[in-house]
Amino acid sequence: MIHRNLFIILTMLPLTTLGTHASEGVILLHGLCRTPGSMEKMAKGLSERGFAVVNQGYPSREKSIAELSESAISDALEDPRLAECEKIHFVTHSMGGILVRSYLKRHQLEKLGRVVMLAPPNQGSEVVDKIGYWRIFKALNGPAGNELGTGENSVPILLGKVDFELGVIAGDRSINWINSSFMINGPDDGKVSVIGTEVEGMKEQAVVHSTHPMIMKKKQVIELTAGFLKNGSFVGEGK
Repeated sequence: MIHRNLFIILTMLPLTTLGTHASEGVILLHGLCRTPGSMEKMAKGLSERGFAVVNQGYPSREKSIAELSESAISDALEDPRLAECEKIHFVTHSMGGILVRSYLKRHQLEKLGRVVMLAPPNQGSEVVDKIGYWRIFKALNGPAGNELGTGENSVPILLGKVDFELGVIAGDRSINWINSSFMINGPDDGKVSVIGTEVEGMKEQAVVHSTHPMIMKKKQVIELTAGFLKNGSFVGEGK
């Protein structure tokens, strides 16, 4: 009788409780001078929507973009939570998007799904052009920070066109009046202009009223992100 009751209980449990795996995974990559903690709200939101989530950290101030992308993404792809996923997506904030572009220029991922970049400096940053040579800037932002300008050595520009399914979410609210008034042209989030988030080959762009540091925490942005990962479009999502 005990065995029969146990069988009934087990059959009534949700499939996730019985140890089944999500069919789609997401790798999250934070931005420069940030930590995985900045992406926790996004991680929770995507996990609640059925994705297997790997919130990957990396030492953003210690190495070049190419080096960071190689180590961080390679480590994330080996995470056992992604082993049985049929698709692996990426969601990134700021420089995290440039890491994905850098990695995918060198590697082909058979399971690659879609990519959502939040406030990425896809055309580089005018702020780096203006103050990248300052000693304090170099000390705070490391080798990768100085690769994010808009000049001839700009890594984002040198990476060129993207050839994967990409949605970009840009912010147009700034509380950094110095950057916005004297360094960045056009609507911006205090770090990156809306137009500066664009890259040739991207599928869609959405603009939200958010600052650069907080864009990944907004409920609307989490909804837009999940919608694009599931359906390949921001249309009809996060409204």
